[in-house]
Amino acid sequence: MKLRIRRAGICGTDYHIYSGLHPFLTYPRVIGHELSGVIEACPSESEWQVGQLVAVNPYIACGTCHACRTGKPNCCMNIAVLGVHRDGGMSDFLNVPERNLIRADGLSEDQAASVEFLAIGAHAVRRGSVSAGTRALVVGAGPIGIGAAIFAQIAGAKVTIVDQDPDRLALVSSAIGIKDVIRSEDKIASRLSDATNGDGFDVVFDATGNQASMEASFSYVAHGGVMVLVGLLKARISFDDPEFHRREMTLMASRNATQTDFDHVISAIRDGRADVDRLITHRSSLSQVCADLPRWAKDKTGLIKAMVSFDG
Repeated sequence: MKLRIRRAGICGTDYHIYSGLHPFLTYPRVIGHELSGVIEACPSESEWQVGQLVAVNPYIACGTCHACRTGKPNCCMNIAVLGVHRDGGMSDFLNVPERNLIRADGLSEDQAASVEFLAIGAHAVRRGSVSAGTRALVVGAGPIGIGAAIFAQIAGAKVTIVDQDPDRLALVSSAIGIKDVIRSEDKIASRLSDATNGDGFDVVFDATGNQASMEASFSYVAHGGVMVLVGLLKARISFDDPEFHRREMTLMASRNATQTDFDHVISAIRDGRADVDRLITHRSSLSQVCADLPRWAKDKTGLIKAMVSFDG
C-alpha cells in the first residue's frame, strides 16, 4: 500500500540512531517509525480506500517463525522495523504491507502518529500484569515512560514517576496528571522505600536505556514483584543474584507492541483517557528536521514529543 506520510513522531530510538547508540541498526538508514499517513494508492479489491487516514504498525514480521506462530510478532525472529532495520517514513511517500495498516477513524493526524509510541508503554503494562491497586514505578519520564505511566494509571495502578530532571517531572506531571513524582538523586533508594513503607513497588518499569539506572531499579522491586525493562541499551547489565532470588522477582523484557496494544491505545485516545495533544511539545517539518533533530538530541529542555509535519 502506498502512503502519503502526514506526520512522523521523533522518539528516543531516533536520537539513539543519530548518536550511533542503537544496537539493531546499520547505516545508512532513513528513520521514522511513528507514522500517520493517508492512502495514496491501493488495489481495487482492497477494503481500504484512497484518502483514508491510517496509523502504521512499523514492525514488519515474517509470519512464519516461532515467535510469529505463537502470537508474538512484536519479537519476530526476522523482524524488520521501519526506520531501524529498513528505511522508514521520514519521506513524502512510503510503501507499507497492508497488514501493517491500522484504522485511525476519528483520530487526528497527530494522534494517529502517536499510537505506536503509546502502544509500547501499553504493551509493557500488559507484560507487567498491572491491575487495580498495583503500586507501579516508572523510571524515566521520556515518551516511552510516559506511555507506561498513562496505561498503568488506566489499568488502575498507583503510579510514581522518577526522573533526574525536575523540569521534565513538572512538565510530565502537568501533562498526564500524575502527582507522585520524585527526582532521582543520591538518596533516591531511601525515598522510594519510604514511599512504599519499605515494601517496594509491585511493578517497576525502567524506560531509561541507561545502564546505571537499569541496574539500580532492581532494588526498587517488592518481594514477589516484577521488573520490566522497557528501555534498550547497547551493553550488558548485571544484578545481584542472591537478592534477586531472595525477593523471588520476575524479570521481563518488553519489546514493541501487538495489535491488542494498538487497539487499546486507539480506544484510550478516542475516549480521552490518553490526551496526546498535551504531549506534543515540539514541531518541525521535513525540510527543517535535519537541523532540529541534532539540536533536540543534545538539548531536551521542555521536550516530551517532537512531531514532524508533511504539509508541503
